[in-house]
Amino acid sequence: FRQVTLKFLGTGTMVMTHSLTHFYTASSEVYNFPEFMVVGMVDGVQMVHYDSNSQKAVPEQDWMKQTDAEFWEKERENFFYSQQSFKAEVATLKQHFNQSGGVHILQYMYGCSRDDETEQTEGFGQLGYNGENFLEYDMKTLTWKSRKQQANFMQDEWNSDISRLGFWKIYFSQTCIECLKKQVDNGKRTLRRTVPPSVSLLQKTPSSPVTCHATGFYPSGVMVSWQKDGQDHHEDVEHGEILFNDDGTFQKSTHLTVMHEERKNKNYQCVVQVTGIKEDFIKVLTESEIQTNWSDPAPNIVPIIGGMVALLLVVVVVVVVVVVVIWKKKKKKGE
Repeated sequence: FRQVTLKFLGTGTMVMTHSLTHFYTASSEVYNFPEFMVVGMVDGVQMVHYDSNSQKAVPEQDWMKQTDAEFWEKERENFFYSQQSFKAEVATLKQHFNQSGGVHILQYMYGCSRDDETEQTEGFGQLGYNGENFLEYDMKTLTWKSRKQQANFMQDEWNSDISRLGFWKIYFSQTCIECLKKQVDNGKRTLRRTVPPSVSLLQKTPSSPVTCHATGFYPSGVMVSWQKDGQDHHEDVEHGEILFNDDGTFQKSTHLTVMHEERKNKNYQCVVQVTGIKEDFIKVLTESEIQTNWSDPAPNIVPIIGGMVALLLVVVVVVVVVVVVIWKKKKKKGE
């Protein structure tokens, strides 16, 4: 899904693009999981939650909790209406595809983004069923387009509903953008904060790729790249996904495959750049910087041998004691 993105201007200055995204999930016969759930996020930070079990719109951030009770009651009513609508939509899809029992999931993602520098905005909407993309909103034609032949009937149905198309046109161009600006302003202490990353070089085995791991940073806009002799290096480099941490920060890894001799002769370094932080965080690839979970097995031989000797001595002592006890008992009987 969409998070805060990072854009470089000609001067190398980084600009933030904010996003507001809602995720709707309706499910059928999923054990121990709500039939309907909504998660609202700003810049990848969860701000509201609703599910069919509690039927409550719950604010997840302090700046959202300051909103009056009337607002949350209206949100609850809107989510409850969506709950009924999505339940009916799942039933329609099951009937259309001649499906009866079993697990079925309908997912809906929509929202908007805004560039701080250019004020350019963008809307996005997608609908998926049972893990497959079905519909996607086209901002050029202001209509829904089918992503699979099986979804053509939904495309025709949604695009023939003039009121539905009118709603999304206004939502993407006005409603969502106004809401996004309001939430970013209300939550600026959280959303506009910057937290520097902790950067480490990791390697599983001597022949494994070297991983540059950046974690604990905020916002999520980040570039983790490798350089060779001061120049950007892209060969044999694999980039990982940006992942969440439990404390609301993010992590990302980038892997470099390089021969041991090659990295001895060349100067490799990992460079981490985070949105809103001018400083670059650099780790030079040296043997002392690499953290590993492997070691040379040779040093372990001595402790193992020492342990075996110690165990053998204990066994010998026990045997000697037993022999002495038996010998004393026989001696007494002989007397």
